[in-house]
Amino acid sequence: MPAYVRYRSASGTAYGILEGDSVRELRGELFQHSDAGVTHRLADVTLLHPCTPGKILAVGLNYRSHLGSRPQPAHPEMFYKPVSALLDPEGEIVLPRDSTDVHYEGELVVVIGRRVKNASPDEAGAAIFGVTCGNDVSERQWQNGPSKDLQWWRAKGSDTFAPLGPAIVTGIEYGRLLLQTRLDGEVVQKQFTSDLIFDCPAIVSHVSKWVTLQPGDVIYTGTPGSTRKLSPGNVVEVEIEGIGVLRNRVVG
Repeated sequence: MPAYVRYRSASGTAYGILEGDSVRELRGELFQHSDAGVTHRLADVTLLHPCTPGKILAVGLNYRSHLGSRPQPAHPEMFYKPVSALLDPEGEIVLPRDSTDVHYEGELVVVIGRRVKNASPDEAGAAIFGVTCGNDVSERQWQNGPSKDLQWWRAKGSDTFAPLGPAIVTGIEYGRLLLQTRLDGEVVQKQFTSDLIFDCPAIVSHVSKWVTLQPGDVIYTGTPGSTRKLSPGNVVEVEIEGIGVLRNRVVG
């Protein structure tokens, strides 16, 4: 199960394959590459968000444990996050000016590997390159409060509101992975991805009926359970078994 990373070293930015405490450098891009014959110590590189998507989509209300009293949706409820919201592993989540109620949302994220349009679920599943960890950071008052915006452009899309990484894992059975979110070491979300209302192929298939997906595009698939307000100094960790830990500190 290769784990692909994107990183910065003294020689520049490159893709690589994470192998324990080392990174094997790749020549080329994520979907077309060869072995560069170079290995770095993981401690000597800085991990970046593991792909550079043309667009980011996300699903709301996609875990039964997150619905509460709300009815189960009839289809995946989609929204966009701007690519400018992307944040590297170990990067800092910045609480925006005037924000009062910013929450974490630990999520499994799908990375598209080939062009997808009007795909069946089976075709959509075959187009998924791999999966990674994500945090759909959200300002609840801008999302649902009395003075909420018409759209979630800043509630879900403010700078640093899309942490992603650390690695894209391919060849993994992502239909039953344990997802855990920790806030300052305390487990605050814990659920298997089998609890998703709409699984990954169903989401990709649905989106492709209206929006063509391209290699590198990502989809955040929803968050389980409940969430809490973040404060400066908090450390949020999203861990998904077989993938790794996405860790980010919160600053004011």
